[in-house]
Amino acid sequence: MDKIVALAKRRGFIFPGSELYGGLANTYDYGPVGTELLRNIKNLWWETFVHRRTDIVGLDASLISHQKVWEASGHTSGFSDVLLDCKQCKHRIRADHLIEDYLAENEQKIDEFVRRFDLVPQSTDIDPERIKAGIIHKKVEGLTLLEIETILSHLKITCPNCGKFDWTTPRKFNLLFPVHLGIVMGDQSLAYLRGETAQGIFVNFENVVNSTRVRLPFGIAQLGKSFRNEVTLGNSVFRTIEFEQGEIEYFFDPESENWEKLFATWKEAMWRFIITGLGVREENLRWRIHTDEERSFYSKQTEDLEYKFPFGFKELWGLAYRTDYDLKQHIKHSGKELYVIDPKTNKKVIPHVIEPAVGINRLFLMALCDAYYEEGERTVLRLDPRLSPYKVAVFPLLSNKEQLVSKATEVFDMLRETLVCTFDDRGNIGKRYLYQDEIGTPWCVTIDFQTIEDGSVTVRDRDTTEQIRVPIPELPAHFQKKLSR
Repeated sequence: MDKIVALAKRRGFIFPGSELYGGLANTYDYGPVGTELLRNIKNLWWETFVHRRTDIVGLDASLISHQKVWEASGHTSGFSDVLLDCKQCKHRIRADHLIEDYLAENEQKIDEFVRRFDLVPQSTDIDPERIKAGIIHKKVEGLTLLEIETILSHLKITCPNCGKFDWTTPRKFNLLFPVHLGIVMGDQSLAYLRGETAQGIFVNFENVVNSTRVRLPFGIAQLGKSFRNEVTLGNSVFRTIEFEQGEIEYFFDPESENWEKLFATWKEAMWRFIITGLGVREENLRWRIHTDEERSFYSKQTEDLEYKFPFGFKELWGLAYRTDYDLKQHIKHSGKELYVIDPKTNKKVIPHVIEPAVGINRLFLMALCDAYYEEGERTVLRLDPRLSPYKVAVFPLLSNKEQLVSKATEVFDMLRETLVCTFDDRGNIGKRYLYQDEIGTPWCVTIDFQTIEDGSVTVRDRDTTEQIRVPIPELPAHFQKKLSR
């Protein structure tokens, strides 16, 4: 992971946020090639799930929304993390992350850990069986504050920063970012940066139904920023306070559609997008079903598609059957009717929802991790060419030969009409190849002295390093053919 983070900064994928002024925790900026990679992932997601489908339409809701939106959704009361502070070094950490990482590091002791809770008495706030289940599954999200505190005290989990066991009492911390609109402070001016893109879809449900010709089952997709004021683990852009989400709310009538079949269909679509769309290795993926304690109370089924990052299997993409909870909450709090009329029966339907929700930044980090290879003297990012920041790099063999530079510029201008290209005449040709390997450019075109004689160029393949000669007029078709595979 350290090598990937170093590469990401050195080659312009990711920079620490506000680094000029010492940095701002949990924020990152995307550099020139990082911006291109992120945009390519977003474009592919939108093309796959909106443009190529006839049953999904798009939405772009405001980043700031009325406080009542988040009251109705339950975020103002229930959207929180359990935090701990080390009294010795003041290190702050999420309690679930601390415990789950400790359990993962001591997996061989799980049975011993479980036995330690055999004599813990059951009470209103402590259920020893829930604690044991959390330890066995290495997932403690959803446990009560007292259950979290009980685990810490029985397992004596120390601070990962200073090694001391001296924690504050676990407490809940709301993740929403409040904002005040206008110049007068107070409850009337209170709004929130959105904590998820989903609520923008639900509050615009009636607008979309009335302004389009959608019929059940149909989906509304949104791609954009969300904000959560949370403590992160430091694994680059895996978890940040500002992040990109790709969410779809897929609405259907539970009386005419089988939710389990729809759920399975979405699982297959998500898996296929990662494997064939992003070109990720299948052996690094798995599904994990949420436990009853972990799953939201309104969800009938929640599963995570997980990727094996250098720091372990972690959630990449969530899939939840949210029933009709969200629409009914907004009906209750707004006083408005939110429904679809079945044209066949004239029946009013408050549809149920299946939600596939992915963090685009996690797809970005996954792409870097999965594509990273070290081969002898070179480091190479074997990104799927559709994701690569640049598709082609164009070089003159020598930068001090005007004839070669002029011809290379001519070829570059021709190719960039249809492809995202870059031009490089710095240093020797070997260093230029290595640089392009590190940023994932799949093909390099070199203009040499033979080009002047016969109009052909050298095309080098990133993954195999093989070189072939291709006539200049055939270059656009040559690359388009490779990209269409």
